[in-house]
Amino acid sequence: MSLEIQGVRKSFAARRSTPVQHVLRGVDLSVAEGEFVSLIGHSGCGKSTLLNVVGGLLRPDGGRVLLDGQPVTEPGPDRAMVFQNYSLLPRLTVLANVREAVLAARPDRPREINDEHVERYLHAVGLWEHRDKRPAQISGGMQQRTAVARAFAVGPKLLLLDEPFGALDALTRARLQAQLVELWGAESDTETVLMVTHGIDEAILLADRIVVMANPPHPSVLEVIPVPLPRPRDRVSIVDAPAFRDVQARLMALLTAEVAA
Repeated sequence: MSLEIQGVRKSFAARRSTPVQHVLRGVDLSVAEGEFVSLIGHSGCGKSTLLNVVGGLLRPDGGRVLLDGQPVTEPGPDRAMVFQNYSLLPRLTVLANVREAVLAARPDRPREINDEHVERYLHAVGLWEHRDKRPAQISGGMQQRTAVARAFAVGPKLLLLDEPFGALDALTRARLQAQLVELWGAESDTETVLMVTHGIDEAILLADRIVVMANPPHPSVLEVIPVPLPRPRDRVSIVDAPAFRDVQARLMALLTAEVAA
């Protein structure tokens, strides 16, 4: 699924006495089918706001978002989101959390097909044997694996990730990053990924291109940086690759300059 973001603007005013915050200021971005694109920038630059606009959870004040040429006006089963806070229903088991999302998003599919998708992706993230546990009975990493399984089981063409690994320890984060890429590259319906992150190394490891976003008064999109590293990527060896170092240095320069400004 291709994504076109054309001149998107979004502003917020918390109270009448506070000035309007122009969070998204004419964002233009094209994401090709099959691309993995990361959004990076300092807090408040509009990364999550842009993701919510693409997901149909927020309406822009101006501009438009097109998916395969069709305008986005509301959420839909062609998109799925994974948040940092897991967003699981506490009273439901791991299995029921995934199944309820799939049944709600894909009522047109036969029940047995939906059940096959639920089982397939719980196996894929290593949670099938924990399927009858509730969120409070499993670790944070397992809860996030449930959220990832839920997103893939819906069968979206576009996967939207809002700092999905930000609250996890380094080892769990590394495992989930690898699992995410494996699921995306496997025989899944998901073609395209748009991910918000604060991690420079994470963005380089996962993305084909990195969109650097900025706070006012700069343009929302400072620069789009390609990541010329072949896949599959080994997280241990790529850190010594000249291309990794070059992209890392450019990101550091842009983000440091943004803080100083």
